[in-house]
Amino acid sequence: MTAAMGIWAFLVITTVLAVLILAVLGSIWLLRRLRKDASGTAPSWDNDSAHEVLRRRYAAGEIDDDEYERRRSALSRQ
Repeated sequence: MTAAMGIWAFLVITTVLAVLILAVLGSIWLLRRLRKDASGTAPSWDNDSAHEVLRRRYAAGEIDDDEYERRRSALSRQ
């Protein structure tokens, strides 16, 4: 009977740890999802320059010619 209680304690501890891990991972996922910008892309965490990000978004078709030129000129003024 004592061995059976040990198994139940192990299962309870394992379940609690699994729930805690899932809560942490779910929180991280939710924060990343909420931080997405209006274009639907996640923020870039690498060291890309603003000009490079703008160029990539233009090449991918996320922004049109007018928007590209407007943002490029705004970046050049800074």
